[in-house]
Amino acid sequence: MTTMRFFAIGSWTEGMFHFQKLRPFVVSYEPARIKASAYRLPIGFPVLVAQNEGTEGRPAPSDEIIGQLIELKFDETLLALMDTLHGVNPADPSKGLHLRAQVQVTKNSGENEVVQTYFYNPAKLTAKATRIAGGVWQECLAQNPPLVEQLTEKQRTYVKKLGSAKGRDIIPINDLSLYRELIKLDLIVDKGRRLALSLLGKEVYNHLV
Repeated sequence: MTTMRFFAIGSWTEGMFHFQKLRPFVVSYEPARIKASAYRLPIGFPVLVAQNEGTEGRPAPSDEIIGQLIELKFDETLLALMDTLHGVNPADPSKGLHLRAQVQVTKNSGENEVVQTYFYNPAKLTAKATRIAGGVWQECLAQNPPLVEQLTEKQRTYVKKLGSAKGRDIIPINDLSLYRELIKLDLIVDKGRRLALSLLGKEVYNHLV
């Protein structure tokens, strides 16, 4: 059986949202660590930035990031799906959200191995993205869960309805409090006659379906 091995953090690790989608392909997973930087996006999930990359051309601080080394059954369709979910742009990597690259990981045994991972494009980091000091993303999530996990059932339901709307369908919102909450969270934008998901709202929707 041919397999592929990835280093992952955040929603791609065991028990998290994206890991569950990978479950049928997972052969094994174990703790591992790399040298890089971790940033928290507005949606609340962490991403990796290569240790020699940073914002505005400055080198990123380097931390020891603990994550998981995941071995998957090799499948071209799965690989293409993972690239798509990460926003990889094969034609012009500089324009993509992530870049799939090789990285050296250190396993708990002390053994080093070169595997693949997804690094976030530093040019896409906005002012709302914050560096996680020391790279301790697990502690960061424990103290302040991702936005998706903080939403009320009403908020989740409306975001899902709006996200699944077709074309210029109008999805009314009759609860003024709910409207104000979603506006404050920057999940929706008011286009006058209709409401639409913001960029952040679209990210949240993708984690709800």
